Amino acid sequence: MRAFYTFTTRFIAPHKALRWVARLYPPWWGTAMRITDVHPDLRSMTIRMPLRWYNRNLVGTQFGGSLYSICDPWFMVMLMGNLGSRFIVWDKSGTIHYRAPGRGAVTATFRIPTELVAELQRELSEPGSKRDVVLHTDLRDDDGRIIAQVEKTLYVRRKAPGKPA
Repeated sequence: MRAFYTFTTRFIAPHKALRWVARLYPPWWGTAMRITDVHPDLRSMTIRMPLRWYNRNLVGTQFGGSLYSICDPWFMVMLMGNLGSRFIVWDKSGTIHYRAPGRGAVTATFRIPTELVAELQRELSEPGSKRDVVLHTDLRDDDGRIIAQVEKTLYVRRKAPGKPA
């Protein structure tokens, strides 16, 4: 996915390329998820997943694996886009807490605060410095009810000088 995204961003703005990458990436074909909004600065993104026959569980509600999979990479991708190639960003852990059955479409909005990016750039100014970052999002139904809450922990480290981007 990274190689395709890097290649695509040479010809298309990164926020637009992200929509194409998400549509073409095989692990998401079975979720029916779509990026409905992505801000050009990659600080905000909204994803919607309708309830389909192929992403339902045995009791006819949203399959938990699909709910988590639509949340999995986005904080990492967004933070990588905001920090640039001088930083390494990895998913360290993630948890999902199911609050209610998803009986219809669900929407997740991801936000990276501007202050966080500035803080990380300032705090991680020394090569090799590192930090864990915890970010949260909610998956909501069309009535605004929380279906699930997701917490992602990201590992962020400043690259050593001379390392390839």
